[in-house]
Amino acid sequence: MEKFSGTFQAGDYVVFALLFVVSSGIGVFFAIKEWKKESSKDFLVGGRQMSCGPVALSLTASFMSAVTVIGAPSDVYRYGASYIIFGIAYTFVVFLTAEVFLPVFYRSGITSTYEYLELRFCKAARVAATLIYIVQTILYTGVVVYAPALALNQVTGFDLWGSIFATGIVCTFYCTLGGLKAVVWTDAFQMVVMVVGFLTVLIQGSIRAGGIESVWTTSHAGGRLQVFDFDVDPLRRHTFWTLSIGGTFTWLGVYGVNQSTIQRCISCKTESHARWALYLNLLGLWIILFCAVVSGLIMYAFYSSCDPWRAGYVSAPDQVMPYFVMEILGGFPGLPGLFVACAFSGTLSTVAASINALATVMYEDFVSQCFTGLSNRAANWISKALCVMFGVACTTMAVGASYMGGIVQAALSIHGICGGPMLGLFSLGILFPFTNLKGAIGGLITGISLSFWVGLGSFIYPASSNNTHPLELNTAGCNFSMTADGFNQTLLTISTPTPDRPWLADSWYSMSYLYFSAVGFIGTMAAGLLITLLTGPSDPKKLKPGLTRSVRDIFCLCSKGFINADLSQDKEDLADFGDAWETHPGVQDEDQEEPIKMDKFNGSSDTPPINGLANAAFDHKEMNQDQAKL
Repeated sequence: MEKFSGTFQAGDYVVFALLFVVSSGIGVFFAIKEWKKESSKDFLVGGRQMSCGPVALSLTASFMSAVTVIGAPSDVYRYGASYIIFGIAYTFVVFLTAEVFLPVFYRSGITSTYEYLELRFCKAARVAATLIYIVQTILYTGVVVYAPALALNQVTGFDLWGSIFATGIVCTFYCTLGGLKAVVWTDAFQMVVMVVGFLTVLIQGSIRAGGIESVWTTSHAGGRLQVFDFDVDPLRRHTFWTLSIGGTFTWLGVYGVNQSTIQRCISCKTESHARWALYLNLLGLWIILFCAVVSGLIMYAFYSSCDPWRAGYVSAPDQVMPYFVMEILGGFPGLPGLFVACAFSGTLSTVAASINALATVMYEDFVSQCFTGLSNRAANWISKALCVMFGVACTTMAVGASYMGGIVQAALSIHGICGGPMLGLFSLGILFPFTNLKGAIGGLITGISLSFWVGLGSFIYPASSNNTHPLELNTAGCNFSMTADGFNQTLLTISTPTPDRPWLADSWYSMSYLYFSAVGFIGTMAAGLLITLLTGPSDPKKLKPGLTRSVRDIFCLCSKGFINADLSQDKEDLADFGDAWETHPGVQDEDQEEPIKMDKFNGSSDTPPINGLANAAFDHKEMNQDQAKL
């Protein structure tokens, strides 16, 4: 097999350009439609009037970014189809998010997820969590922007950094103009593009590889179908346990307590709509995961006798997928452009959601706290300015992403390092009512220290192939006469001696990247509970109702709120939530004998007052006025 050389044709440019035009057009549409609605709540959370369908598509599109479109097939190509086990992790993640975390966040009426930490612990916990989230999101978004730009550079010869800045500009444009509504509806459109792009690759790729039966036979012979590896060694990169258990912790930090995800859930009309959005999203996750894994197997079958990476045709494993697409679709004008649009669709949705979420937490957790007298118009313009600021930050961060190695592992490592401790902190507050402030802060410090220690160590001292277990790639069928320089360079890279490694490099630092989140979570939980017990647990009776979630609520389904709730409405949910809807003028002192309370309801215990329903769009200014009247 000789090196393939192809570039975009006119039809490819048209298809690719349409993606940007339609995405930008959606932003312009909502900017015009919502022009007279100047509230920052409308801009940041869509006025809490979104339907479950668009939100479900938005969640799936942003979750399955270019990291999945490009990185996942390449990962299957090198390591095998065990990647499909992530489907188990997705199931646990969506269930726990819908049944444990979402009810608490939705019913409290918060806009920033981290506002919960002030309600539950103190303002310092809220600020610390917000700063961690900002760092995590900017780092991750940099990887997401870099991935499709690399693909475009590989298949078209476009300037890599020019592609990166173009992506950032378009995302920032429609996010700033249209707010969350533009983000959600653009994501829905981009989700359709992603599915169509994947199906195109699957159909044409299987034909070029000799059919599905041939793909299956070749993949089996190459060891790519060895899915279930029950080795419990935590140093192994991908096993059943790392993908299911480690994957659950990693993605739960992304879904369960992450502002980007929760913000779209709380934008739904009702809590039941938000739940439906999550479960419909799970179906989308399974579909995209299946497409990514099968694409990787087809790609391996096609290159079973001549691996383009080892042969020097491409410079990195993550470039194999776009190279494959150009080779099988190059003769069909417009189809290569469709795949690149597919990769960029995931990126645009993820980046736009990240920018919107970053702007939200910055406004809610910092700006609105420092400047309490802002008008709706001023708040709206500040929110837009924050979108621009974070758009620039995320785009700039993409430069650093080029030094992070494989995009799948880099992306999930970032989520694990930052997301695990955050998941632990929220779990302490929601699942353990007796956790005190000292335990929460001490646990967060411990968890973040452990996860950064192992994460940075693994980056400096990458795990050896004995732990990662890359599968064999064959170059026997390659024609090296045309690419001698590239092949020699590959051999030179492989033969470069490795520096001396400390003893931790082959133990602690070689832990599977999917366990980084579990390390941070366990460290946070263990330290938090221990410190709480040593310093004296808090009295659960002094907590405002609704800030915790009991096991009975989750699994037994026999709590009053569940039995009496009409899933088509949220009135009973709000009534059951009770005092958690009250204004919090400040953080309750742990030594205070009685919490500040308002009368729960005046009248029937089953019918909340009108003001109680208005609190679903929790506005501090309005609530303070209502409390003053009382």
